[in-house]
Amino acid sequence: MANKRIDQPTGTETVGHEWDGIEELDTPMPRWWLWTFYATIAVAVGYVALYPAWPMFHGGTEGALGWTSRGALAHEIGEQKAQMAPLLNAIGATPIEDLPDNEARMRAAVAGGRAAFKVNCVQCHGAGAAGSKGYPNLNDDDWLWGGDLATIQATITHGARDPSDAQTRVSQMPAFGHDGILTPEQIDQVADHVLSLSGKARDDAAGAQLFEQNCAVCHGPAGKGNRTVGAPNLSDAIWLYGGTKEDIVAQVTNPRMGTMPAWGRRLDPVTIKMLAAYVHSLGGGEDFVAPAGTTEAAPAATSHAAP
Repeated sequence: MANKRIDQPTGTETVGHEWDGIEELDTPMPRWWLWTFYATIAVAVGYVALYPAWPMFHGGTEGALGWTSRGALAHEIGEQKAQMAPLLNAIGATPIEDLPDNEARMRAAVAGGRAAFKVNCVQCHGAGAAGSKGYPNLNDDDWLWGGDLATIQATITHGARDPSDAQTRVSQMPAFGHDGILTPEQIDQVADHVLSLSGKARDDAAGAQLFEQNCAVCHGPAGKGNRTVGAPNLSDAIWLYGGTKEDIVAQVTNPRMGTMPAWGRRLDPVTIKMLAAYVHSLGGGEDFVAPAGTTEAAPAATSHAAP
């Protein structure tokens, strides 16, 4: 304070600091800057009073307006749901096997299923539903339990090998090598026969006999599979865990069997119906076939390829 003085050239008081002959002037802030600063303080006080601002132990201050970003989002979602409700109710009220008869509803169901697929299914089946090793490709026409709309809906609802659902899809392949049912040499022969079913190797007579004795009960004599027990078709060169001889030997020796969640416990019935419509539309969907003993006719073959 003792070093303060008036700078003669500018008429401004110094702050009292001096370094190597250089002194700092105590120049007043411009009025426009001061008024702007005071205005920001006033706006901040008003914001704190009107909007959520201060975090507390069990929440935060709500503000006089009661506005929250979560509340605004919930309001927007509610408006969208109200707008979509008539169409979703119509889809929900339509038996899934009848959806293809109504082009507008089927198109809407496929679009809704595509969105739900991106949220719930791409983690395993991939963005394009092409799957990967251990995760089925949903674009082809190879189905373990069936590919019509109603069957796909049931599979999504109850999942596969999900212990939380009593109606889940269940299939069990014996561990022929791990449990000592077949010797390594016999498994090698069976693998050659399995590859021969799709023209990938020469048939092995011993392997064919072992296949008939141990595998045909589920996969059928010609290896065409059995959807009742979820046994895959071994003659179409479509493989879930790989189609090399080493892959087949590994699967016969100690089979791998994946698990699919029962989405009926997580998603509402309309969303599941739309997911089934989307999966059916990917290119491998099959026509609905009425159960044996009924007079209901199957719908005409239609194409529901995804746009």
